[in-house]
Amino acid sequence: MTTPFPFSAIVGQDQMKLAMVLTAIDPGIGGVLVFGDRGTGKSTAVRALASLLPPMTVVRGCPVNSERPEDCPDWANVADTTPEQRPTPVVDLPLGVTEDRVTGALDIERALTQGEKAFEPGLLARANRGYLYIDEVNLLEDHIVDLLLDVAQSGVNAVEREGLSIRHAARFVLVGSGNPEEGELRPQLLDRFGLSVEVTTPGAIDDRIEVIRRRSAFETETRAFLDHWQAEDAKLRDRIVAARTALRDVATTEDILRDCAELSIALGTDGLRGELTLLRAARALAAHDNAAAITRDQLRAIAPLALGHRLRRDPLDEAGSTARVTRAVADVLG
Repeated sequence: MTTPFPFSAIVGQDQMKLAMVLTAIDPGIGGVLVFGDRGTGKSTAVRALASLLPPMTVVRGCPVNSERPEDCPDWANVADTTPEQRPTPVVDLPLGVTEDRVTGALDIERALTQGEKAFEPGLLARANRGYLYIDEVNLLEDHIVDLLLDVAQSGVNAVEREGLSIRHAARFVLVGSGNPEEGELRPQLLDRFGLSVEVTTPGAIDDRIEVIRRRSAFETETRAFLDHWQAEDAKLRDRIVAARTALRDVATTEDILRDCAELSIALGTDGLRGELTLLRAARALAAHDNAAAITRDQLRAIAPLALGHRLRRDPLDEAGSTARVTRAVADVLG
């Protein structure tokens, strides 16, 4: 198995790393969409995320990573219900994947050899309680997009075909990356991502030199490099675990609720998902910062990530979405 590049060793791209850390603190924020130039560390960050995430408790024999024996689906016939610690799954969903591979299907081998009608779980089962990663998400086939939208909405994967009637939990954080030059994302799927980040090629020469230096050290002095940066990852992991515990105690004032609503109105976002995500992500950031309550500082930091991809296009405004959110934040929050 290839050793992933340590998450903490990624140079710059602070917004991307922050978005991923926040979803680790509160998966209910929704997914993360990372759009930008090729070679800017998008895929590297997602691969590194797997080694950063805290382990989770699962039932050993459960194919959908259930935490308790009573949560295991009946069709799985789980015999070994011993709890164990496993790494949080980060599952790749490749382009060109078939619907059967995503949702699961009839186990053909058992049907032919044993005459049994059994279910073979798919990628959604493996990703439950973890992350589902799609590289080049804007190139994903429409019928797979529709399937993901249904499951993301309900949190349940339902398979009704080939004589099977199967349901199982499928709650995951959707992480997508892509290059905007290769096409836009369907609005329905775009809205499903809680946070969106635009990454660019570093412009500062010192940053580019540091990228080269760290990548070279990773390839030529792997053990020493990993020993140093995995220790940094462990510190961040401990901070995520502490933030998860503190999350429920973070206070939200009426003023903060009003700020969230006023920001969304000022930007003209459709629906209410924008302010709900903004509030939830700001609470996770407050927990990460060890703050007792959400402040406007957290809203300022999160607003471009939570609202930037929800703006209607304005042909009279040539500014990018981040600039428009920044202006609105200045007007509403000062």
